[in-house]
Amino acid sequence: MNFDLRLPVGLMFGLFGLILIGTGLFTSSEIYQRSLGINVNLWWGIFLLIFGCIMFFSAKRKK
Repeated sequence: MNFDLRLPVGLMFGLFGLILIGTGLFTSSEIYQRSLGINVNLWWGIFLLIFGCIMFFSAKRKK
């Protein structure tokens, strides 16, 4: 069995990152008053997308 878990994990985190980035870009800034004006959806989306890309490309590079 030649299954690399990094591939589906990378796809899942990449998809969640894209969803959070979209949410962060297309929502009003009023909802970020509780987070001191920081767009946490955008920053966590970027972080998750980068992590997903690292996992995905490390799985692809091994093959």
